[in-house]
Formats: sequence, structure tokens, C-alpha cells
Amino acid sequence: MCRLFGLSSAPRRSRATFWLLDAPDSLSAQSHRDPDGTGLGYFDADGAPQVRKAPDAAYADRDFARQARRISSATFLAHIRLASTGGLNAANTHPFQQDGRLFAHNGVIEDLPALEAHLGEDMGLVRGDTDSERVFALITREVRDAGGDIGRGIERATRWIAAQLPVYALNFVLITADELWALRYPATHELYVLEREAGGPHGARHLDHSGTAGRMRVHSGDLADAPACVVASEPMDDHPDWRLMEPGMLLRVTPDGRAEQRLAVPDPPARPLDLNDLSDRAAHSQTAGG
Repeated sequence: MCRLFGLSSAPRRSRATFWLLDAPDSLSAQSHRDPDGTGLGYFDADGAPQVRKAPDAAYADRDFARQARRISSATFLAHIRLASTGGLNAANTHPFQQDGRLFAHNGVIEDLPALEAHLGEDMGLVRGDTDSERVFALITREVRDAGGDIGRGIERATRWIAAQLPVYALNFVLITADELWALRYPATHELYVLEREAGGPHGARHLDHSGTAGRMRVHSGDLADAPACVVASEPMDDHPDWRLMEPGMLLRVTPDGRAEQRLAVPDPPARPLDLNDLSDRAAHSQTAGG
């Protein structure tokens, strides 16, 4: 299953070291579990979005590991891909960038011809073959049509998808230079939130998160004295305050660091999918690797 990770330390920029697919220093055996691409998104000091991605397993790309070592940003987004749709190339590797925002998704949406028809000329935002990038294009259009209101745009896009398309899962994280947004929908996959106080529960520790079997590890010494909000596909340490998001809930971490949640998609999918409805490749992508 793909792995999602998002972090906001807004309004403060923080430095973070990312080890993707194997911790702490090498990129080797564990990357074979989710071998179809790794990506890291963040924003530079001028607010420009930056994406570093390897369309194959990161163990084959040492430069990718070096690039992920000491990056500074107020928001971060990381993704480890096990592909459900689209070839193994850079265009299909998360995160995606549109209108100065970055996006990564875990799940499966089907009937892409219907989604493409609904997008119309906004298919021009799409560069690859994935359902994820098409979902992002719809969000981008709805944000634009809502006058730049990201929350409203997400609601409009995801409610249309829930009502019109076959849905297995639509978990995602979206970041701007100073905001983080995350949606869990429906209950298929888990998505956890941690509002971490400065120094963690002991009051003096850096942030050091590690996912299952070392697929992803994130370290930030700066967060020993600054708070942060973390979103992840699984709890990544033993902090007692990890909480599971409820299905349909949309999380926003504001530019001043406040975490807010609201119900964005109240109804279940009109056309729900289960594993038996998926192709062998898509089903494998949603279950393999734990």
C-alpha cells in the first residue's frame, strides 16, 4: 500500500531529514516492498514549490537520498508508491504540482473516462496516467472556481467524486507554502494525525518518526523547541496522542499552526468498490506491504 506523510511546522520553517524506504542511512531491501516510486515535496524560502522524486525504488537512486537529507520548509509532503494505475515514470510519481500546490494520494478511483470528460479543458493540468493526478486536477479547478478557497474546492471536488465515480479510497495530503490539508475517505484506509507539542511528550526531544519496517523515517532537530502537526498513513512512533481521522473528515493546518477539522464528505460513496472489484494490479497496490 502507498504511504503518505505530511508535516507542518508553520509559521516556522524547520529542517527535516527524510530517509525513504529504509532507515536510517541506506536504501536497500525494504524498498522492494513499495518499489514503484518515492517523492518528497516542500517549499523553498521564497515560497516556490520543490519536488524531488524517483520514479523507481529509491534504493536505486542514491542522489535522491542525498537530496532528502537536510531540507528546510514550513510544510513537507512525502509519498512511497505502489502503483495501481499508470506506468513507472516521473510523470506518474507523487507528489504532483499544480497552481503552486503539491498533492499525493493513496487509493483507487475508477471510471477515469468520466472524470476526464468532467475535467474537459482542465485535463491540460494532467501530465501522466494516474487517477491521483486527475483527482488533483479536479480539486485545482474547483479551488479556482471557488475564488481560491482551498477547503471549499476540496469539498466540491470530493463530493462530486463520491457521488459520480467508483471509489475504493481517496486519502490524500495537499500542501501549500504555509498550509496543510488532508482527507480520509471513506473508511477503507487509515490516516492518522498527531498535533505534536514542542519537544514531544517529554518536552525536550527532536522529532524522530519511523514507519513500519523502516519504509520512511523523518528526523527534525528543529522541532525540539517548536510544535508541529503530522499526518501519516500509520502512527510512526509511540507518542500517545496519535489519533485516527474519521471518514470524510478534512484536516486543515493553518498558516499559524492551528489544526482544524470539518466533515467535508458526509455521504458514503454512491458506487463503492471493494478489493474484488479491482484489477489484480490495483488490488495488489492496496494490500501489499502491510
